[in-house]
Amino acid sequence: MLLQLPMPFAEPRLLWLLVLAPLAGLAARRLWRRRLDADAAWASRGLWDRLLDGYRPRRLAGSVALLAVAVLATGLALAQPRWGSVEREVERRGVDVVFVLDSSLSMNARDVQPSRLFAAQTLVRRLVRDMPGNRVALVQAEGEGVVMTPLTLDGAVIDLLLDAIAPGTLPVPGTRLAGPLRQALGLFDPGGRGHRVVVVLSDGEDHGGGLGPALEELRREGVVVHAIGVGTPQGAPVPLPEGSRRRNGISQRDGEPQLKRDAEGQVVISRLAEEVLEQAADATGGVYLRATGAGADLAPVVARIEAMATRRFASETLDTRAERFQWPLALAAAALAAHLAAGPFAPRRRRPAEATR
Repeated sequence: MLLQLPMPFAEPRLLWLLVLAPLAGLAARRLWRRRLDADAAWASRGLWDRLLDGYRPRRLAGSVALLAVAVLATGLALAQPRWGSVEREVERRGVDVVFVLDSSLSMNARDVQPSRLFAAQTLVRRLVRDMPGNRVALVQAEGEGVVMTPLTLDGAVIDLLLDAIAPGTLPVPGTRLAGPLRQALGLFDPGGRGHRVVVVLSDGEDHGGGLGPALEELRREGVVVHAIGVGTPQGAPVPLPEGSRRRNGISQRDGEPQLKRDAEGQVVISRLAEEVLEQAADATGGVYLRATGAGADLAPVVARIEAMATRRFASETLDTRAERFQWPLALAAAALAAHLAAGPFAPRRRRPAEATR
């Protein structure tokens, strides 16, 4: 059965410091006792009125008690007691960011280790982590787009859904960025400008056409597109996931590596098409980055997004407990001051002969 404390503490793990209060009192009492025993070893107690003028046992007990109270109150202050309630308004502000993640078969190429798609997923996670407070959404893009999640303040949802994305899993194969970009545009609230961003992560192999009109729609709506090209210009063969040959109608001879081939049976080399992604960024005033690994520098994209005007997402009133550490802290200071000022000895009494002089 857990012990229910009568009042909550912000740092309850520091309550063990309260044990030091009686220990401090016992230590102080022992030190004074050793001093008095040392005095008694060379002078009889009958002379103590002269040798220890002003000594009072009750004052000694009070001094020790004040020290213990000072240590006890200090421990309570460090544990930060809270009681009562304080209302405060919290306003959430940020930027709307939609990630368009290319998951076509070409994203399974290994010119970026361990694969282009894995690197792109890691880059999305890093961007979400580096931009807390923004609303984020995720669109999976192949021959068509699928909205994985609408705009949300919970970045953990993005992290969870990224694990469900695999290359070549949507019904329509290939890469067509125009449709997913229009789906990303539809996720934004109507009428907002200056705080809407689309981040495209792809190898740029767009086979669908219609990208120009889609970018023009985004530009008119004030949406900035930042593009991250995942891959290398040299390119690499495209490994086929298990079971993808039949689904995509790709023929392959038995005993050969599971690589994507063209109609003549030649291995297809997928290369980073930077001109497509640069076009998307330039048309909307965004930036283009080449990512040859999951550790690519994302600072230019993050800096541009953070420099944008933020919008108010929500405002809520929180009822929180009031901090009351000031009370035990003041008690500790007062008890320590009284301990240092009082001591075990009363003010020295003036003898009649001294008064006469």
